[in-house]
Amino acid sequence: MPKLDIEAAPLDTGSDYPAPYRAEVAGRSSRRLGDLAGLTQFAVNLVTLEPGAAASLRHWHLKEDEFAIVTEGELVLIEDAGETPMRPGDCAAWKAGVANGHRLVNRSGAVARFLVAGTHAADEITTYADVDMQIHNAGGAGRLAHHDGSDWAGPRDLPRKGE
Repeated sequence: MPKLDIEAAPLDTGSDYPAPYRAEVAGRSSRRLGDLAGLTQFAVNLVTLEPGAAASLRHWHLKEDEFAIVTEGELVLIEDAGETPMRPGDCAAWKAGVANGHRLVNRSGAVARFLVAGTHAADEITTYADVDMQIHNAGGAGRLAHHDGSDWAGPRDLPRKGE
């Protein structure tokens, strides 16, 4: 495959999160570089975070590994153990099945970017650490659920951790 034209990669600016959580990732966009290259075994995305934006809610994956490297700007990595500043060249990785809720947030006054790569699992459960929500993906279809696996019926009152 020749050199990829990043600007030709599909741009994703939406969110699968239901209200009220969708607002937490306003200002996030990503270029799906793996899709552009036709990759099927793992995803590669270049994520842009505007000032004040978060890449996600704190989450962890049951079956998918993740790796991220900051390419531009300054971010804060928020995990179960606390907060870590991240600058260009800094990396983080999360092994599938390890319940360490994580996310990257741009608290600076400038745009920040990071490259994230992760495996594709045919059936995956993403668990959100600070809210009673999971996303169950199977065969390309997603289903929102609570931590107990029951169908999503809206937010339940759980204390939020981390921030």
